[in-house]
Amino acid sequence: MKNSVVLITGALTGIGRATAFAFARENAKVVVSGRRDEAGEKLVEELRHICDGAHYIRADVRNEDDVKHLIEETAAHFGRLDVAVNNAGAEGQLGPVSEQTVESYATAFGTNVLGTMLCLKHELLQMQGQRSGVIINLSSTLGHKAAPGTSMYTASKHAVEGLTKVAALEAAAFGVRVNAVAPGPVETQMFAHFAPTAARKEAMVAGVPMKRAGTTQEVADAILFLSSKKAEFITGHILSVDGGRSAT
Repeated sequence: MKNSVVLITGALTGIGRATAFAFARENAKVVVSGRRDEAGEKLVEELRHICDGAHYIRADVRNEDDVKHLIEETAAHFGRLDVAVNNAGAEGQLGPVSEQTVESYATAFGTNVLGTMLCLKHELLQMQGQRSGVIINLSSTLGHKAAPGTSMYTASKHAVEGLTKVAALEAAAFGVRVNAVAPGPVETQMFAHFAPTAARKEAMVAGVPMKRAGTTQEVADAILFLSSKKAEFITGHILSVDGGRSAT
């Protein structure tokens, strides 16, 4: 991955942050994006101690002008875009379907589906001109399974997996691969929202055959693999990183 230009949305915490450091250790040129400028600039300072190039660009993935600027600025700053990791996500309002609202739908689908679609659109336009590139979307075990009380998040991640497969079929014609990584329970702030109590966390982990939550580094390693030359014949694939949860 040396000298590859990598863009990561939602990069300021959790899986996105771990992924930024994983690519930096491979000496890629890393562009991180989010909505908190101070945290973004601080992350860039840390990354520059590891890799030759790092850059922060503020963007809200729900806003097409922001996304268009994000891709254009990345290409202008480093000359191209080799890998895009569409990691920005939102869990939405938890609770039964009967309690969901237009607002809870918009929260989950605005970031997870509209945001992913807008990123895919402008990344593919850039990569089509290059005739090369790799895109990794972030799904979830709930992108192909379900759990009570997670309707908006589950539905939105099912949509992400559908978008991934369609984009992969369309992009194959111009040499671009599109895949998704689907984590199970991983020690992040979002996991804490899904499991706010020790009992709830224990119950969620009990459903994982490996009997533990994953780490952000384990997900970052999977993203790194799918982005590498070792995965050159893999596209349209959903890679579960969930300790066997998808097999149950």
